[in-house]
Amino acid sequence: MSLDLLIHAQWVLPVDSQDSVLADHAVVIAGGRIKALLPSAEARRCFQSARELDLRGHVLIPGFVNTHTHSPMALLRGLADDLPLMTWLMEHVWPTERRWVSPDMVLAGTRLAALEMLKGGTVCFNDMYFYPEVTAHAMADAGMRAVVGMILLDFPTAYADGPDHYLRQGLALHDHYRGHPLIHTAFAPHAPYSVSDDILTRVRILAEELEQQVHIHLHETADEVDQSVRDRGVRPLKRLQRLGLLGPNLVAVHMTQLNEAEIELLAKSGSHVVHCPESNLKLASGFCPVAKLREAGVNVALGTDGAASNNDLDMLGEMRTAALLAKGVAGSASALPAHQALRMATLDGARALGLEEETGSLEVGKSADLVAIDLGYPATQPVYNPVSQLVYAANRSQVRHVWIAGRQLLHDGQPTTLNPQEILDEAHAWGLRIAKGGL
Repeated sequence: MSLDLLIHAQWVLPVDSQDSVLADHAVVIAGGRIKALLPSAEARRCFQSARELDLRGHVLIPGFVNTHTHSPMALLRGLADDLPLMTWLMEHVWPTERRWVSPDMVLAGTRLAALEMLKGGTVCFNDMYFYPEVTAHAMADAGMRAVVGMILLDFPTAYADGPDHYLRQGLALHDHYRGHPLIHTAFAPHAPYSVSDDILTRVRILAEELEQQVHIHLHETADEVDQSVRDRGVRPLKRLQRLGLLGPNLVAVHMTQLNEAEIELLAKSGSHVVHCPESNLKLASGFCPVAKLREAGVNVALGTDGAASNNDLDMLGEMRTAALLAKGVAGSASALPAHQALRMATLDGARALGLEEETGSLEVGKSADLVAIDLGYPATQPVYNPVSQLVYAANRSQVRHVWIAGRQLLHDGQPTTLNPQEILDEAHAWGLRIAKGGL
């Protein structure tokens, strides 16, 4: 049988229901999809491949799914640090965006974020930002998988003059990329405090009609919850329940302020939670009760948030922080073990985005979205358990190869579809412009 590629690795972590660790296995790729997963010796006997790659000392995993990003904000990295969320947002980020957001800025920021994410093993990201059509086009050109948010706010911005305009542009984006193999869309109302009931109701109706996910910041801070109780008489999650938004298409980001009844409500509705531990820590927003959510049956995925509040897009680092923080919050060293952290960063993210049939695990028939990480570095030796080494010790400099839909986008640490020097030069120029121009 003629194949595209046969990849051998010392360990393969398919992220399956058994949390398998497969030693000396191979992944067989044909037509951009996974054809077989079997011991290397057997693969060599059974298959003839156009190309064969032997990655001794490497662990092969599904690519990371970054379930919450604002990718163009990579250009705002470090602009306003060490501030609480609403001060950071209203006094620094939003004024800067009003001054600088444009299609050119979004393109430069998206390309910078994509370069960082790709080199860190991310194969798919879920984005929320202005000019999403620019992000979609750039990622389609680069061969990266993305869920591009149809951003929505009550107030005007450089991108749209009001809710109707946001929705028109978002729906045009959805129509343009309908059926695209790599680019998907989702409704992206910013937050309950920035989108009114009427607009959220329209989002629910459209999301049901078009079978789209709804990606929203929710219960991010205690102030957000207190404001909702003061102004509307209910907590934000209850408000969304009354509007009919809870369900398997809801992707609720942050969720640091939850009580037992709300955890039960999320579980019963099938809603998804995205945990952004490093951003939550940096902004002192609170602690998402990951262990309790998972015990209740809630699907919890992992995201970095934007580089302006993290300040990186490093899913390996996020995975380690999530695992360590969960133990501290739960008061149990067994909370969120390494296998579960890896699942949050891969398959659980794909499930939250409705892409679990396509990506997130290494299974026959799925897209060949794979990452090879070299564990031969001093920090990850010796290897008693490759999953533990991956989660607790590895860093993104050890990511050597990335494939998306069978196409190699990172070869021995070097991008094949993105020009690093051009992207860095562009980012440097934008940094000088923003610093000189101020708010």
